Amino acid sequence: MIYPEFIKKGCTIGITAPSDGNKKETDIIRLDSGKKQLQAKGYELLETAHVRSSHKGRSTDGKTRAQEFMELVNNDKVMWIVSAGGGDFLVEMLPFVDFNKIRLNPKWIQGYSDNTGITFTVTTNCDMATVYGSNFNDFGMENWHKSIKDSLALLEGENIIQTSFDFYEDGFYDRVTGLEGYHQDKRVCWRNITGQEETALSGRLLGGCLDVLLNLAGTSYDKTVPFIQKYQEDGILWYLESFALNGEALIRGLWQLREAGWFQAAKGFVFGRPAFFDEAGEISYEEAVLSVLEELKVPVILDADVGHKAPRMTMINGAMAHLSSRGGKGTLKFDML
Repeated sequence: MIYPEFIKKGCTIGITAPSDGNKKETDIIRLDSGKKQLQAKGYELLETAHVRSSHKGRSTDGKTRAQEFMELVNNDKVMWIVSAGGGDFLVEMLPFVDFNKIRLNPKWIQGYSDNTGITFTVTTNCDMATVYGSNFNDFGMENWHKSIKDSLALLEGENIIQTSFDFYEDGFYDRVTGLEGYHQDKRVCWRNITGQEETALSGRLLGGCLDVLLNLAGTSYDKTVPFIQKYQEDGILWYLESFALNGEALIRGLWQLREAGWFQAAKGFVFGRPAFFDEAGEISYEEAVLSVLEELKVPVILDADVGHKAPRMTMINGAMAHLSSRGGKGTLKFDML
């Protein structure tokens, strides 16, 4: 496993828009605030050309997005590439991404949601650790949430233990100033749904947004099975979260990945809180997950701090992870060797 060098003061953080860009005034305020706060901590910031552009859900065309992304990969001063935001069309840039150059110029690549299209593929194609965590604009909140502090600390090389948060933001809110923190709507409660009072799992962490993973499966960018076979002795600790899959789609999607061999070395599954979930056919999220995964006879955790409903833990694809869940709370620690 290739682990990029940890970031250090004076290095450059690259911001790019491999999916959609920023257009709302509050998003621009948040972007500028994030740059200012990280500059105050001793970092240089480099923004690619279309971070402040958005047209029909795209910052620009796929080829240009890939070129801007590769500009950061090839820049020796850049140690951390963070996506400006999510979207729907990152896959359009994949044909123009040079995975060999990424392998030869390792640096941290971070984002969530649609950015699964680059974080997951880089880890499984390049055997390189990537970060499924907050997009850049969350670094622009005026008072950083602990999850944002943890994200920076991990990339600076601090060997911290992440702990589940007390509350999460259940709704989706329009910002007024652009500098707001997360709303504290509901109490966080992790659920062990396969019968264990306490669940303790270790394995190579791998995953992302299910909606995107289902688009990648079976394509030329799908190197998942060779990757997990390489690390089958460690086993794979899957983290998954869905954006807009209903119960039926969730069942079909998990079935597809299971039958494609993705779960053959699974040590366990951790599911984040779904962004939107319609209980089609009166099928609950728990029922949908268990209908496919129960036969694997490994622990399954629901409602973890992963994905769209912030705050979110920072997940490092490819790293050895040690995760525990008990009494509605969880912890996560990495070995990055």
